[in-house]
Amino acid sequence: MGLLHCSSLSNCTPKFPPTNSFHFGKSKINFGVSQKSFENSVRKPNSLLIVNDATDRGDAETSVVVEKPPPKLRRFEVFSGHPMPFGATLRDGGVNFAISSSNATSATLCLINLSDLSEKRVTEQISLNPLTNKTGDVWHVFLTGDFENMVYGYKFDGEFSPEEGHYFNSSKILIDPYAKSIVSRGEYGTIGPEEDCWPQLACSVPSDNDEFDWEGDLPLNFPQRDLIIYEMHVRGYTRHESSKAKCPGTYLGVVEKLDHLKKLGVNCIELMPCHEFNELEYYSYNSILGNYKMNFWGYSTVNFFSPMARYSSAGIGNYGLGAVNEFKHLVREAHKRGIEVIMDVVFNHTAEGNENGPVISFRGVDNSVFYMLAPKGEFYNYSGCGNTFNCNHPIVRQFILECLRYWVTEMHVDGFRFDLASILTRSSSLWDAVNVYGNAVEGDILTTGAPLIRPPLIDMISNDPILYGVKLIAEAWDCGGLYQVGMFPHWGVWSEWNGKYRDIVRQFIKGTDGFSGAFAECLCGSPNLYQEGGRKPWNSINFVCAHDGFTLADLVTYNTKHNLANGEENRDGENHNNSWNCGQEGEFVSTSVKKLRRRQMRNFFLCLMVSQGVPMIYMGDEYGHTKGGNNNTYCHDNFINYFRWDKMQESSSDFFRFCCHMANFRHECESLGLNDFPTAERLQWHGHTPGLPDWSEKNRFVAFTLIDSSKGELYVAFNASHVPVIISLPEHPGYKWEPLVDTGKPAPFDFLSDDLPEKDLAIRQYAHFLDSNLYPMLSYSSIILLLSPDSNL
Repeated sequence: MGLLHCSSLSNCTPKFPPTNSFHFGKSKINFGVSQKSFENSVRKPNSLLIVNDATDRGDAETSVVVEKPPPKLRRFEVFSGHPMPFGATLRDGGVNFAISSSNATSATLCLINLSDLSEKRVTEQISLNPLTNKTGDVWHVFLTGDFENMVYGYKFDGEFSPEEGHYFNSSKILIDPYAKSIVSRGEYGTIGPEEDCWPQLACSVPSDNDEFDWEGDLPLNFPQRDLIIYEMHVRGYTRHESSKAKCPGTYLGVVEKLDHLKKLGVNCIELMPCHEFNELEYYSYNSILGNYKMNFWGYSTVNFFSPMARYSSAGIGNYGLGAVNEFKHLVREAHKRGIEVIMDVVFNHTAEGNENGPVISFRGVDNSVFYMLAPKGEFYNYSGCGNTFNCNHPIVRQFILECLRYWVTEMHVDGFRFDLASILTRSSSLWDAVNVYGNAVEGDILTTGAPLIRPPLIDMISNDPILYGVKLIAEAWDCGGLYQVGMFPHWGVWSEWNGKYRDIVRQFIKGTDGFSGAFAECLCGSPNLYQEGGRKPWNSINFVCAHDGFTLADLVTYNTKHNLANGEENRDGENHNNSWNCGQEGEFVSTSVKKLRRRQMRNFFLCLMVSQGVPMIYMGDEYGHTKGGNNNTYCHDNFINYFRWDKMQESSSDFFRFCCHMANFRHECESLGLNDFPTAERLQWHGHTPGLPDWSEKNRFVAFTLIDSSKGELYVAFNASHVPVIISLPEHPGYKWEPLVDTGKPAPFDFLSDDLPEKDLAIRQYAHFLDSNLYPMLSYSSIILLLSPDSNL
């Protein structure tokens, strides 16, 4: 490595001999010492020096009086560096910096101390020489010296030509796409001077002290069929004062409340976006609530390698690295409790928006590479958020792959849920099959953004040896109309958020005609979607509710959305929710309507737990959290989105008891998490009469028996009719049916657990029915019966 260039401020402590240039033969090359280095230099006396100057033509030697430059006190020695790996990397007693930009004409590494960062000033600039600091399209430099109190960024220069896809601006300090932590505002939601919502961002420099004790942590590697997933928002989980968490709204706050999830039977948490984002991105006054709108959900990534710093109790302590360690602490402690951690990742777009958005990172580094662009530089908007990440471009897909590897190897996460994953299957800008596959594809006349049968990015992720065994879950649609549920390119390893399960189950449970057959398919793991393609039931992630849409309580309370609190005159959010208010709209209703709503909530949860596939619960649904009918709460950092620990402790927590018992019952039953779709050898369908299912248009009753190696045999039935029925049960000589679950019963008799003192009495009340192989079912109710030896014989 050759010594190239060093710049510094005059008040830095000298550590290395002053070397600003190198002699190559007779040529003397100066590598552009930053003018910033000399702004505060003080002219010293005796600064004149007599030098001799002779020309190559043999001119007479003459004496020239020149001004002696002041001594330059440097902080770093600068070398050419290495093009790999990307990002800032510790090596050989220093730090190597490498970043790719194919269209930049110059690159400058900016080193900044925190006091200068707050003033948006650069402390030291190191200009990179394209001859010695560039390999291919990769700019690189290696530094040794004192990095204490320093963060970094880049400046790139080049053409500013939006119509050609270039947004270079040498005045912008950009964050490294490969930075492992970001320094921004220290406290969540704190507005800057003059209401500045975008503080200057910078990247932390790695240090030898950045170590974390994993205490022997290893991947849990649960079979996916055994998972019960809990979709969680880190800040929302413990931010409410009723959580009484020591560190509310943080990674550490989640750790304080992990035992709640363990009790619920959850063995996997799916964290809503925890990559660095700007919560003030949507900051504006909300006259409806009298507060300010925030980017609460976080689906607008600033940096994909960095955990959200303001979800950390440390904030930007230790230059953002405190957040890295607190995230690791969360993963480690979750693993200790037998809970895997999946991250919701948003590789479909970034926070830079459209052409009017901020220049933070990708746009200023290489806009035409990182974003999907039309021929005149316009941004494609398949994400609905202003831009679309150019996922299948060679540079971008390598970036995504390395990012996923980092979170698995360094942060120990167990899997990923890909937001709007259909964008990951679209062709990149300037798509070229020869470049991607090595040969032309017959009939390939694809244009930018067209869906690909074999998307290179999905192929790479699916077959990557480091990601082998990691959970991969696709939200198999996007905002451009591409809907791939059941058809997402999967290589046998991808699962999907099953949006069709959600829609069908909602329709059937609320009593809509014509859905009994489709409902039965959902109970079996949706073989109509996944069996033909060679996938399994566990490739279906089953859910009734998620972060976007109604909560479970609101699903049975509101017929229409109530989004006025968003300040958009109720225009935002989904209009087709397949919800039913059980007869009256809103919370203040008759007692009979309230009872029916509680029954419907139990029906939905029971359905989720007895369906083949992987169930996912949304945070707060286990106690009946309400958002007041708001189905698009992306902008509320308040009680609307906060988990209410006080509410869970109230009488409504009877539903929490029911959820705990149902989830743990699922874990106990081998037959409720099958590795393959059930066949007639194990599962039999029934109607009001055993063995005679009714799949007609008007039927609203579905029942089945299921052989289970631990429980013997289960009888599960759903009556989605407004009419109560008395059903006939399958006969098994020498055995009898015993009730376990009946959603038509009030708590605690909705689940007859072994620790229920009145369990035997409750069973005897139905003995006259069961002795005749009959069972009465209320309207809108569901049951689970267990087959046991008849002790009376």
